[in-house]
Amino acid sequence: MVALDVPTVAPRLAGRMRLVLVVLLVAQFMLAVDFSILNVALPVIGRGLGFSTGGLQWIATAFALAAAGFTLFFGRVADLVGRRRIFLGGMAVLGAASLAGGLATGPETLMAARVAQGLATAAVTPAGLSLLTSAFPEGPLRDRALGLNGALMSAGFTTGAVLGGVLTDLLSWRWAFFINVPVALAVLLVAPVVLRESRPADRPRLDVPGAITVTGGLLALVYGLTAAGERGWTDAVTLGALAAAAVLLTAFVLVERRAAAPLVPVRVLKRRTVVWGNLAGLVAFATETSLVFLMTLHLQEVLGFSPLAAGLSFGVLGAGTVLGGLLAPRFIGRFSARTALIAGGALQAAATLALVDPSYGVLLAATFAGGVGNMLAIVGFMVTATSGLPDAEQGMATGIATMTQQIGITLGTPVMSAVVVTGTTLPAGLGRAVLVNAAVVLAGVLAAALFLRKPRQQEGR
Repeated sequence: MVALDVPTVAPRLAGRMRLVLVVLLVAQFMLAVDFSILNVALPVIGRGLGFSTGGLQWIATAFALAAAGFTLFFGRVADLVGRRRIFLGGMAVLGAASLAGGLATGPETLMAARVAQGLATAAVTPAGLSLLTSAFPEGPLRDRALGLNGALMSAGFTTGAVLGGVLTDLLSWRWAFFINVPVALAVLLVAPVVLRESRPADRPRLDVPGAITVTGGLLALVYGLTAAGERGWTDAVTLGALAAAAVLLTAFVLVERRAAAPLVPVRVLKRRTVVWGNLAGLVAFATETSLVFLMTLHLQEVLGFSPLAAGLSFGVLGAGTVLGGLLAPRFIGRFSARTALIAGGALQAAATLALVDPSYGVLLAATFAGGVGNMLAIVGFMVTATSGLPDAEQGMATGIATMTQQIGITLGTPVMSAVVVTGTTLPAGLGRAVLVNAAVVLAGVLAAALFLRKPRQQEGR
């Protein structure tokens, strides 16, 4: 009997699903913008509010600590009490914190606003992603939604860097905060009508010991990574924080083995897709964000560009990530998420190698190509790390993925900074760091190729 190839019709987004997607993408884009929008404005904020030189970096660090430290906790809480409820509550806090930050008249108020923004990000990001993954069935529709989410997220990082400089130059640094308020209000008006509540019918008790150990461990880890960038990897504060992180995260794993209702079940931590998918995501975020840092130094310190001109140059990177996000779902549908991780990482590594002492033209072309590859890898990571888990655990899965994203963003720059200072000159140090960056990407590609080779259907069950 001859089998006939019957053409399949690609599933389409229905009217309500489009609205759900738009609401969640707008929220995720705003959160991505918020990560980078203040970077250019930091010196101006310091002069305006009287921050010391040493205290200025805490405007960014306070946000990163709260956002990374509490993301897994809020991701699991969203599974238990309702993702829509956590999403809306986090958006309300984000809007209020942004208003308070824009109106701040002293360092204390601004720092409190940044911590609140970080906590809101830790709540909204995993809740929004789990609403997205539970609203779209596993397969082409979810892949498409995650591709769009990844494209806008990366575009948001680039947009934030450019928008922060433009708003600070034309209006005031306060508008880097105020711009969030109308967006948050719009989401809060539309989301209750569009989004349906998503939570399991049987809600277990919250694993308090697990929540305390993992949150403390993540806070210590992010603080240690931040301290490494400022004080060096051999400083006592850095080593103490990283040691505390190792102890607390080890304690978390031991707690989860014995907990009746664990924050993250051990069977999930044993899943190859979760472990190696998140490792690939960590590499993708750490290498690309730190590469932007390296190329910023190259543009300003080697080629003599102004900060605004350097920021605008990364518009090609944003275009590449958007294109990569649009291509990723089709690529995954035709091949696989594993293939997207490998192909995207290989393209990113090749583009990174071209950035050893590049001319301006080569820099633009390579960052565009690297953006395409990086977004293929990121969408492949998100699909891999959230696939095969029931809807009741999507908040946990997206919480882990969000935690990976936050740590990757925090980890990359201090590591590459440490490599840069080993060079005899700045161009030599930058070239060495770019080579290390490419090597790390290739190591991630190799790990994905080896350990995601034969996924097992019943793994971890």
